[in-house]
Amino acid sequence: MIGLGAGRPLERIVAVGAHCDDIAIGAGGTLLSVCRAHPGLRVDALVLTGGGGEREQEEQAALAAFCPGADLRLTVLKLTDGRLPAQWEEAKAAVEELRERTEPDLVLAPRTDDAHQDHHTLARLMTTAFRDHLVLGYEIVKWDGDLGRMAAYQALAPRTAEDKVRLLQEHYPSQRHRPWYDREAFLGLARIRGIECHARYAEAFAVTKLTLDLGNLSLGE
Repeated sequence: MIGLGAGRPLERIVAVGAHCDDIAIGAGGTLLSVCRAHPGLRVDALVLTGGGGEREQEEQAALAAFCPGADLRLTVLKLTDGRLPAQWEEAKAAVEELRERTEPDLVLAPRTDDAHQDHHTLARLMTTAFRDHLVLGYEIVKWDGDLGRMAAYQALAPRTAEDKVRLLQEHYPSQRHRPWYDREAFLGLARIRGIECHARYAEAFAVTKLTLDLGNLSLGE
């Protein structure tokens, strides 16, 4: 189902990232909100690069914190950072394997119009492998200046927005040297997206396709 309704239980989520910390930056607040509201939720997470070292250790600890009470199943692969377009076959095989073992209610993935080549490559794979699912494309603030107009929003309670920023700083020490990786950037974007959806803070997502259920409509009438 390419939709998500209030009367439909949320039991499984797929979250994917090209790099360790992508999922947390793009959708960490949403994961905190959903996992706190749905104890026992299954989260199948896949990260294509960073496996076997410090980055994987950071990701394991971070996603455990971002998915409290969830049944988290994380896989971190060892593809080459910055070279995913050249590793299309390996990335495609990983995404298809993920699709074969899960039937999610919601998919969190990079946006297809993300300027980073790794993010863009993964996003293209997700919209075909998970063509019958609701795929929300998260955004990642960076120097490319590729932020745009978004279509879907998850409002974040102030506590959740603060928790997201704190966990990002706490669990990814390898990224603290980056000039954009700071509290002001993360909370500032969340505040702007909150303004756009009449909330204090929010995360925003791109949506390629969404089905609606507007009541008990008879299509034959």
